[in-house]
Amino acid sequence: MKVVLFCGGLGLRIREYSQNIPKPMVPIGYRPVAWHIMKYYAHYGHKEFILCLGHAADVVKQYFLNYSECASNDFVMSEGGKKVDLINTDIQDWRITFVETGANANIGQRLKAIEKYLGDDEEFLANYSDGLTDLPLPVQLAHFRKMNKVASFASITPRLSYHLVSADADGVVETIQEMNKTSLRINGGYFIFKRRIFDYLLPGEELVQEPFRRLIKDRQLIGYRYDGFWAAMDTFKDKQVLDEIYAQGRAPWEVWRKND
Repeated sequence: MKVVLFCGGLGLRIREYSQNIPKPMVPIGYRPVAWHIMKYYAHYGHKEFILCLGHAADVVKQYFLNYSECASNDFVMSEGGKKVDLINTDIQDWRITFVETGANANIGQRLKAIEKYLGDDEEFLANYSDGLTDLPLPVQLAHFRKMNKVASFASITPRLSYHLVSADADGVVETIQEMNKTSLRINGGYFIFKRRIFDYLLPGEELVQEPFRRLIKDRQLIGYRYDGFWAAMDTFKDKQVLDEIYAQGRAPWEVWRKND
């Protein structure tokens, strides 16, 4: 099953880190966040990727064209560095399609632009490329097929320090609760789509606006509830938190290491 990654956004909220690279290329440890997401999918056997490029597309292309397996794998060096034998690899069996989808395109436009690259696939996966999770993908996929709907996304509890306030017409507060302790849930990405999603997507539309409203009207959209680890890298503070988790070893999203 192919995996569509939206890699072309400007990443405005993390520009204090860098204005020269797209957000999916911001590193966590040795590798960019998009790589961590790709490793997640590859772990579950999905190794065909379609990258929707836009802002700083050359950065994404050059990263993979100049990819060094040695940075995140064990290897044996001999002959004074003239010979390097990798003990294991990351991306040798990946197939990556790089598609220019427009510097200012929205998610819906980027998705529409890669439709032809899906071939005859009737199902595919998609991701914002800035969130990490340990969600068991085969379980979500089995639920999606059982429900037989057009679209599914991870419905998660936000890990925010904000408080949700309820007040009357005069502004008198009636309740105040920590947001992550309410019933509020948000779209965490990690989409699964049937090919029929394109029947709901008109030219120029943002994916989660009009198309999702049409899906809701037809009862064709699933919010797959997941209460395990999920974290987005929206801001520089988010990056610092994820860097710290990674530095502690065995980050939750590294599902490929669970059997190490």
